[in-house]
Amino acid sequence: MIFGNIRHAEEMFSWLPVPLQTALRHLKSTDFAALPCGNYDVQGKDIYVQLVEPTTRALADTKPEIHSTYIDVHFLLVGRERIGFADDTGKNAVSEDHLADRDLLFYRAAENESFVDMVPGDFAIMFPADVHRPACQVDGPLAIRKIVMKVRASLLAKGSRA
Repeated sequence: MIFGNIRHAEEMFSWLPVPLQTALRHLKSTDFAALPCGNYDVQGKDIYVQLVEPTTRALADTKPEIHSTYIDVHFLLVGRERIGFADDTGKNAVSEDHLADRDLLFYRAAENESFVDMVPGDFAIMFPADVHRPACQVDGPLAIRKIVMKVRASLLAKGSRA
C-alpha cells in the first residue's frame, strides 16, 4: 500500500510506475465536484474512475477485500474515512469469492490489519497483495464522496517506468 496526499503526489513520480502516475495526475487535474456518480474511462478498461458516495459503516459491518486484476487508488473528496489494510497472508477465511466475474473477493477478517484515517485529498494505493477494508467510519456513520480508480495491475509489468 502507498498512502499520501494529492498535494505531494508529484514528489513520487521519479519512482512510481507510469500507470500510477497517470492515475494520480488524473485525480489532481479533474474537477470531480462537477461530475455525477458513475464510472469514467481514463484509458479504456485499463485505467478508469468509479465516483461513489457511500456512507461509512462500523468496522463490524464491513468486510476486507482484495482484487486480482486491478490496483485500487482510493481518493477521498469529501468527509472522513477509515481504511483497513494488511498483507494478504493467504490465511484469511474467504467470505465471498467473486474474483472470476467481478475481480472481488471478500474475507471474513484480515490477519494483522492496520488502519489509516483519510481526509479530503488523501489517497491510498492498494495492490493485489493488499487486503483492504474501505468506507469504515471514524466517529460515526458519515456520507462521503470518493474516487476509486482502477488500474490494471498487468500494466505495471510492461516496463512502465518513466
